[in-house]
Amino acid sequence: MKRKTAAALAAALGLSLLLSACAQPESAPSLTPSTDTAQPSASTGAQSGGGILSAFSAEDLEGNALDQSVLEGHTLTMVNVWATFCTPCISEMPELGELAEEYADKGVQIVGLISDVLDSDGSVSETQLDTAREIVSSTGANYTHIVPSADLYGLLYQITSVPTTFFVDETGAQVGYAYLGARDKDEWKAILDEMLAEADA
Repeated sequence: MKRKTAAALAAALGLSLLLSACAQPESAPSLTPSTDTAQPSASTGAQSGGGILSAFSAEDLEGNALDQSVLEGHTLTMVNVWATFCTPCISEMPELGELAEEYADKGVQIVGLISDVLDSDGSVSETQLDTAREIVSSTGANYTHIVPSADLYGLLYQITSVPTTFFVDETGAQVGYAYLGARDKDEWKAILDEMLAEADA
């Protein structure tokens, strides 16, 4: 009886992890949290002399140029690394869109970083970009989504599962923890409120 109970618990835990995060495909550029809980900031591999997003150039889904200045004027930027194949990523995007609106006047912005729009040679796949645009449109995740450039490959190679979410300040330095797995709106609100309270302290 105990053996059956242990097996059932193990299966439930495995299903829980499966439903909250997706493994990156081996061919994709892959922060390395090992569980679905918060990880210390050291796990993000912050660059010496600057934050993980202190200096970069990239584009958004519409082809507009972006750099670290997108962080300026925001107490916190929530960076949600997602993939077009990841059901948990897509499932949380409507509520992330709501949070982006609700927290805009509190100094918080949400930014998506799409992890699977690059071909194996590092070039951007137009087909994948179209898929990402359709997902953003259908989920109402109307915040900025970054198409990774070479400046961001090092960061993406540290991501082993999506969604992975981390926070940076307006200088691009990581704040707090990296979080592996999807969360609902109330869970993200609790995390954001706690982080904002610490920033104001």
